[in-house]
Amino acid sequence: MAKSKTAWFCSDCGAESPKWIGRCPSCGEWNTYVEEKTVTGKREKSSFLSAESRPEPVGSIAATASVRLMTGMAGVDRILGGGLVPGSLVLFGGEPGIGKSTLALQIAMRMEGRRVLYISGEESGEQIKLRAERVKGNNSECYIYSETSLENIFAQAEKLQPELIIIDSIQTISSADLESSAGSVSQVRESAARILKFAKQRALPVLLIGHITKDGTLAGPKILEHIVDVVLQFEGDNNHFYRILRAAKNRFGATSELGIFEMQATGLREVDNPGEMFVTTHEEQLSGIAIASTIDGIRPFMIETQALVSSAVYGTPQRSSTGFDTRRLNMLLAVLEKRAGFRLASRDVFINIAGGLKVNDPAVDMALVAAVLSSNLDIPVNRKYCFAGETGLSGEIRPVSHIDQRISEAARLGYEKIFISKYSRRNKTSKSLIEVVEPGKIEHLVKQLFSGKG
Repeated sequence: MAKSKTAWFCSDCGAESPKWIGRCPSCGEWNTYVEEKTVTGKREKSSFLSAESRPEPVGSIAATASVRLMTGMAGVDRILGGGLVPGSLVLFGGEPGIGKSTLALQIAMRMEGRRVLYISGEESGEQIKLRAERVKGNNSECYIYSETSLENIFAQAEKLQPELIIIDSIQTISSADLESSAGSVSQVRESAARILKFAKQRALPVLLIGHITKDGTLAGPKILEHIVDVVLQFEGDNNHFYRILRAAKNRFGATSELGIFEMQATGLREVDNPGEMFVTTHEEQLSGIAIASTIDGIRPFMIETQALVSSAVYGTPQRSSTGFDTRRLNMLLAVLEKRAGFRLASRDVFINIAGGLKVNDPAVDMALVAAVLSSNLDIPVNRKYCFAGETGLSGEIRPVSHIDQRISEAARLGYEKIFISKYSRRNKTSKSLIEVVEPGKIEHLVKQLFSGKG
């Protein structure tokens, strides 16, 4: 017979201890141990392989080509590496209200002809029905089941035999074998392990929705991220309509892919050209604006950098930055003063990345320098120009990665000229795509942009 006992678990990493301790020896966090009841004794075997399985040489293992399951959303399929792999466990996390449930239901409703079981432990069937009428998709084989018991979920899945299971969310699921409440470390760990076994035995893909903590990490024990095959992070700002979906872990594809979506009344729409969201259209040329060619993963897109330089009213100049590291901004201003001769020590400088985007790509340096100089001289930069270069402390413009992709994207979007470092190693065939200007230092950039204009 199984017996219950009390143990202490770290709420961050899931480490177990027979008594309470202040600092977790595994992850180093303080005051994270919570008391929970567990079950010991005879339990179900955790292996998802048959009892007759034996070790065998890697060369003798038959490699079968598995057919991936398309989700009906090209952006999600690309991030997954070509679709859902049979038997895979996908963890999908993000901030509250970011659109996790909307995207999951949109996937279920777009997989026409596929039997999908959507399990919700947070909403009733009527609430999900209202959202299903709003999002695009008409999959008549999408079944809704509001349940939190893991045993009942497995029983209904055996009867229905779906091709995909979506669980919203893993923190609401609990097993009757454990006496702890849903969302506890032991419940999340046990439920995830049993769902993994269920998925592997039946070659059934399962999509789990997970909550996140105030620090932005996935809630629950760290072992949850190790158990699953794919971890997808949904990022964005509730004050803006755009959402970014990226893979933090992927056993079946690359983690460098990302998808950009726009939240609309009918659900999420993938943005083919992110520049339409991050670059605003002005009827007239305005000073203090420059377009940067940035890259996230392996996908390049254009963003608008804005700068405002004005006289310091209160004596001490202000340095403010939104979406860009303030310390790096101070470094760029020091380089402009020391290497290019611009006196900005007594000037207020405000920087903004349009669209609420936060960037850390060093290739944005040259665009910010151009925007600051444009505002300081009150001379607009041509909106058909874009920039991709890192600024060094000696005033040199350093090369950045994936320069060929940046040039190709700029040419595809109709830009006439791109400024890059003269030391960039690129494919010479890209010369015919767009005019490429290669300044070597900041002073060269200033001459090529503003010579004869002020």
